[in-house]
Amino acid sequence: MSAFRQCGPQMALLLDGKRLHLQHGPIDLIVEASGSPEDVAAAYGQANRAFEPVLETLVAELSILRATLGPGAAVPRGPVAQRMRRAVAPHARMFVTPMAAVAGAVADHILAELRHGRRLRRAYVNNGGDIALYLNQGEAFTLGVASGEGLETVTISSQDPIRGIATSGWRGRSHSLGIADAVSVLAESAAAADAAATLIANAVDLPGAPAVRRAPARDLSPDSDLGERLVTVRVDPLSADQKATALDRGAKLAQDMRRRGLIVAARLCLQGEVRAVDKMEPARLSQGEQKVESLIHA
Repeated sequence: MSAFRQCGPQMALLLDGKRLHLQHGPIDLIVEASGSPEDVAAAYGQANRAFEPVLETLVAELSILRATLGPGAAVPRGPVAQRMRRAVAPHARMFVTPMAAVAGAVADHILAELRHGRRLRRAYVNNGGDIALYLNQGEAFTLGVASGEGLETVTISSQDPIRGIATSGWRGRSHSLGIADAVSVLAESAAAADAAATLIANAVDLPGAPAVRRAPARDLSPDSDLGERLVTVRVDPLSADQKATALDRGAKLAQDMRRRGLIVAARLCLQGEVRAVDKMEPARLSQGEQKVESLIHA
């Protein structure tokens, strides 16, 4: 993240005139709001202003955000950093740093600033597949979640307790300690979903298996919060039993998180096999009402 400190934030409407693109270094957001033209224009202005300091504020506190939440740990001051810390705090018994929730926390923060004082029907902020949602009464949102070799559509209504979606896995943008191709999580916020997806994906694993190639995280990314921990760089074809064992490990953690009220649902994918924790209902909106956003591996 520090390598991008000299690059200024870029903000522009996309060619469709409906979506806003915000980019600064590694942060790349797609934002869309629905409402009156006046409210949408004002909301986009608020999102622009809120986005401008985000990266620099995070960079200023990276040493805190890359540390675990042990006794005496420093507390960050920035609004996004505080969201990150709150999202990982329930998981502090495991190895986790606030960086596990950075993408989701940025999405939540920009959505909150976008909405402030505005009358919108719905809105979303998509940060590379980690999505923060706002749904006014009677509204719904349909999106794609990873399922085996493709995507499965899922509808979220305004009555559901879900306002965040995130996906993690070893094939994604961030390093993973596990071997899941993708773990998609639905939760009450994007930051909560991001932290949970990261940890569940780490838990889908086969420690010591010859089919799994690993390397120290620091060798791949010198600034990684994972340090010398071994991250997955290749997974050769696995047997049915191996896939079941690895998925069982992740599903056990996901079920525990669901019992604790930390997530609503999860979908775990490994080499064409899928394990669901709670049922994700398929989309039932009419063709004209559907809004589909594909999850990109985080």
